[in-house]
Amino acid sequence: MTRMIFVNLPVSDLPASMAFYEALGFTNNPQFSDDTAACMVWSEAIHVMLLTGDKWRSFTDRPIPPPTSSEVSLALSMDSRETVDAMNAAAAAHGGTANINPVQDLGFMYGRDLADPDGHIWGPFWMDPAAMPPA
Repeated sequence: MTRMIFVNLPVSDLPASMAFYEALGFTNNPQFSDDTAACMVWSEAIHVMLLTGDKWRSFTDRPIPPPTSSEVSLALSMDSRETVDAMNAAAAAHGGTANINPVQDLGFMYGRDLADPDGHIWGPFWMDPAAMPPA
């Protein structure tokens, strides 16, 4: 069986969060979605479970952090600098926040961080390992 990751994120507005992630290039898997959760697919191995507050609380008693906190930053490899820029623009146009941190441009690696409508941090990046300076 292929190893997969399911990232669970609490969200305040499930339909708005689904629309946000669809605008970034995720697709919905209705087989694992209902009125309390949506499975948003990035790749065969990476899935994001968007959970309403009540659904989230069925998994843990820990509090949902406010949108201004940073509980984790999730990095996604992209095909080019242009796709990094496009994801950041899509985030800003669909209820998220682009460039929440300074743009990282190391020549061989380029990244721009964004936040979804609930403050979850994503770091789309492009890297050319062949252009990396020697260690």
